[in-house]
Amino acid sequence: MAEQFKSRSERRKNRQNQQKKEKKPKGNQPKGKKGSLAKRILLTIAILGLVCIATGIGVFAFMVKDAPKLNEAMLRDPIPSKIYDKNGEFLTSIGSERRDYVKYDDIPKLMKDAIIATEDARFYEHHGVDLYRIGGAVVGNITGGFGSQGASTITQQLAKMSFLKPEKTISRKAQEAWLAYQLERKYSKEEIFEMYVNKVNMSDVHGIKEAAKYYYGKELDELTLPEAAQLAGMPQSPNNYNPFKHPDQAEKRRNIVLSLMNQHGKITEQEMNEAKTMSVAKTILPEEDRKSNFNKFNSFIDMVVEEVKKMGEYNPYADGLKIYTTLDPEAQKYVENMLNTDEVINYPSKEFQAGIALLDTKTGEVRAIGGGRNQEVARGFNFAVDLQRQPGSTIKPLIDYGPAIEHLKWSTYHQLEDKPYTYSGGTPIRNAGGSYMGQISARTALKWSRNIPALQAFQAVGPDRAWEFMNKLGIELKEKPVPESYSIGGMKYGLSPLQMAGAYAALGNNGIFNQPHTVTKIVLRDGETEVKNEIDPVIAMKDYTAYMVTDMLKDVVRSGTGADANVPGLPLAGKTGTTNYTEDEKRDWGIPSNASPDSWFVGYTTNYSAAIWTGYEKKKNYLSPNSQRISKEMFRKLMAHVSSDKKTPDFKKPKSVVEVAVEDGSKPARLPSKHTPKDKIVYELFVRGEQPTKVSTHYVEKEKIPGPKNLQAQYDALTQSITLSWNYESEKPASFEVTSTLNGGSSNTQTTGEKSIVITGVKPGDSYNFSVVAIVESEKSDPASTSLQVPGGETDEPDDNEDLNEDEQQGEPGDQDDDHSPGQNPGQPGGNLSDGQTPPVTPPVTPPNNNGGNNGGNNGGNNGNNNGGDPPDQSNNENPTQ
Repeated sequence: MAEQFKSRSERRKNRQNQQKKEKKPKGNQPKGKKGSLAKRILLTIAILGLVCIATGIGVFAFMVKDAPKLNEAMLRDPIPSKIYDKNGEFLTSIGSERRDYVKYDDIPKLMKDAIIATEDARFYEHHGVDLYRIGGAVVGNITGGFGSQGASTITQQLAKMSFLKPEKTISRKAQEAWLAYQLERKYSKEEIFEMYVNKVNMSDVHGIKEAAKYYYGKELDELTLPEAAQLAGMPQSPNNYNPFKHPDQAEKRRNIVLSLMNQHGKITEQEMNEAKTMSVAKTILPEEDRKSNFNKFNSFIDMVVEEVKKMGEYNPYADGLKIYTTLDPEAQKYVENMLNTDEVINYPSKEFQAGIALLDTKTGEVRAIGGGRNQEVARGFNFAVDLQRQPGSTIKPLIDYGPAIEHLKWSTYHQLEDKPYTYSGGTPIRNAGGSYMGQISARTALKWSRNIPALQAFQAVGPDRAWEFMNKLGIELKEKPVPESYSIGGMKYGLSPLQMAGAYAALGNNGIFNQPHTVTKIVLRDGETEVKNEIDPVIAMKDYTAYMVTDMLKDVVRSGTGADANVPGLPLAGKTGTTNYTEDEKRDWGIPSNASPDSWFVGYTTNYSAAIWTGYEKKKNYLSPNSQRISKEMFRKLMAHVSSDKKTPDFKKPKSVVEVAVEDGSKPARLPSKHTPKDKIVYELFVRGEQPTKVSTHYVEKEKIPGPKNLQAQYDALTQSITLSWNYESEKPASFEVTSTLNGGSSNTQTTGEKSIVITGVKPGDSYNFSVVAIVESEKSDPASTSLQVPGGETDEPDDNEDLNEDEQQGEPGDQDDDHSPGQNPGQPGGNLSDGQTPPVTPPVTPPNNNGGNNGGNNGGNNGNNNGGDPPDQSNNENPTQ
């Protein structure tokens, strides 16, 4: 019992302890519950993680289930590509001849270090996939979009080059990683590296050993540090870093490689800096020493190779592609023959160069390319594609008149002032030859290639619209705003024949531009996958702009500066272009004033468009005036050849264009009145709705100059002469044009200020017809006429008792010759006037004094003024001389 009882102090202590327990915070009470929640969260995360991993594994397995099997032959041996022409006929193969395999042990350490530092710094550590690089690439792709940054190891790149399509998708990246893992399991690092360096795309060739020979003419162990770094940097973007094509970009890439080599401890900072000072352009082989597998289609094939590379990550030299092209083999053969023999053109020298681009006007497909004369270097400079020379006046339809018609709706008649003029900055601008034509139409200005009106057109439309117009034609001008000098071809950065042919083709295709191209499709080496070269047409201008510019350019070829390029019977439009030397160049190089560095002709039909540049590779070698004509001759012969067996329709006028008769010289354009002389009426093109409606009042019916009166012809037998006299009254001074015709044959005209004239040396039996025209202030009257039969001869002596017969009294109608005597109006017969016959006058009978103008011409002796027809217009019509 006693144990059940406790002291008071014990009981108090027990109560205090119990109160302390009750006063503890509630948060500290459910300790078991808190631990349970944390366990549940961790379990959930673990489960989700396992689900994600399982899902990832499942997705990965799904994506790689169709991955191709490893094939050692595809790993080691490149497959040549086959090229076909526009008809699907086999043309040639490329790739198989450019390979030189190198073993791993024969690769210099310098070359290995450069490649490893650049492409895969942890190559010898990973198992095909580098997780560190993947992490960096993920961040880059999140910020820059998928595919913006790569993380492929050398092993992955080998797998991609050998087995996979060139597409940036998650599925392909998964297959690439899987194949890389398989490669690492099957092959050693040394074998993988060896296969990579022999297969890698080096732009024009593949494999580093072949690249060393191709770009530097050296074996691998002869390469210097900057040369090895250059080759190591190329695989990332082989075409952009091609030192032959883009030495500046190649040098920037090389310097990045040198920095990476220093960063990873492969070279010292001093070695890096010294190597960076070397110019890429000075280390590569000069063009004349480069190796070649030359064939007659090389210029075209050069374009094909570049175009295929732009279509995706394809290597035409190793991927075993079937490449279907736009080439017309017959046209290409003719171009090559024209460039490389004297059978078609007689060239002035071996150094004379030319570039030719021939396109299909409707599609932009390249039919033939002339990359230059006497070229024996594949992948060398292509004068049709790589050339950047000032285009001269061939630019005027594209940057001046085209935009003016497009945006301002100018007509072909739009009046411009060819007179002394300056650029906006005050610098004078001159025409070729230094002459001026005054007020002329846009058609005439373009026909004769006048510089001053071209600048006025450019200024009217503005540089921004001119830039936009050119840009839609595939020509992105590098200077903006466009300088005014561009209006006549004075460009800082030049253009190529391919660009010019493409732009002009849009003029002949109703304003629709198609990017010039050489490839229609490629078929991958699986034989099934087709990749089409999709060309999106661009509406570059309104159809009225294309047609009106074309119509003006037809005049250039018919009778303007381009007449030497004309092909009779072929609907053809085109434009000439020449460039100039500066005064300093003329002085320093001894250039004649009439010489030119460049001569162009660009033209088109509805079927073909062609641009031809001629000149010399070195600008100081000049073209003489005779040599400047060669571009037109080449165009004429090329266009005649390709059009000989093909129907060529004329350019069709769209409904947006109307042709209107206007009075020449009217400003603004006016319709001709009934008094407008026929030679002052021209037919021009207007945008529908913009044609003139008002009639010109410039020409009015002029008061006719009165003709001579009382015209008489008297024969003096003693002096054997005839005196011709007449009356004339005028407040203004007058002169007289006297024409005498002997026996209906030869005529003699003389001018006098008197009112009479004596004809001597008259023979018996001769018959004379006379006409006299009054001239006052350059205006001519209608003629007064008479005739006289000189007595004598066998048939002119009647018997004394015989009267004149009826015919002699009334006069025989004379033969009316189709030819007109000077001063006569068209439509009047020679000899007697149409409104009456004048009988012959036989002395001693003296004809009466009659005024033919007053009696209608039916006189026994004299025929006076004939009031028929308007006087001819005497206004000036200045003809251009160029």
